Amino acid sequence: MVVLTGAGVSAESGISTFRDSNGLWENYKVEDVASIEGWQRNPALVLDFYNARRKELGTVKPNAAHIAIAGLEKDYDVTVVTQNVDNLHERAGSTRIIHLHGELTKVRPEDRCNYRDNFSEDSVFDIGYGEIRIGDLAPDGAQLRPHIVWFGEAVPKIEAAIDAVEKASILLIVGTSLQVYPAAGLYRYAGPDTPIYIIDPKDVPVHDPRITHIKDVATRGMETFKNILKSK
Repeated sequence: MVVLTGAGVSAESGISTFRDSNGLWENYKVEDVASIEGWQRNPALVLDFYNARRKELGTVKPNAAHIAIAGLEKDYDVTVVTQNVDNLHERAGSTRIIHLHGELTKVRPEDRCNYRDNFSEDSVFDIGYGEIRIGDLAPDGAQLRPHIVWFGEAVPKIEAAIDAVEKASILLIVGTSLQVYPAAGLYRYAGPDTPIYIIDPKDVPVHDPRITHIKDVATRGMETFKNILKSK
């Protein structure tokens, strides 16, 4: 089973989403805090933004949806593919997680911005919920930056995610608007006979005969999904 998750799975833990009416995009321009160009223009602003996100993450806990997803491992070989940069899946107990857009609690040298040509996991540092500031340097002398995949950067783990989806016998999508690419197109790689379940309280902007839409928030939707599995 592959579980693709987005901001909606963490919203019930109290983490602000970017796209909702009260989301973070209302207070920040995406190009200022979530693009490589924004980093190059004003790295201090970007660091402040992610320092605040990191601090917020330290105050919240996994919710019932995260815990239910982790619990699927009792009966299934589960890979979680998440667009989220939080660590709530890990804290809930999921053991195989592909972070498409990076990890909030980690940083790396800014001279290792190009994943494909000049990047190694050995360059990544876990700072927990701490802060980084201008002048905080990596061992190679470069400024530290968030370990986040910004707009304008490659998504290095998309191939691993595609491979997982292609092999899945069940695909579950939880709390994602399916509007941010390339993650939004991952469901297309599921096999022709692979059932796809989408848990989201809003209408889903895709039409596919394989899809069953559970129109609910993540916590209640996961209960419905588990009942569907029991009935099979």
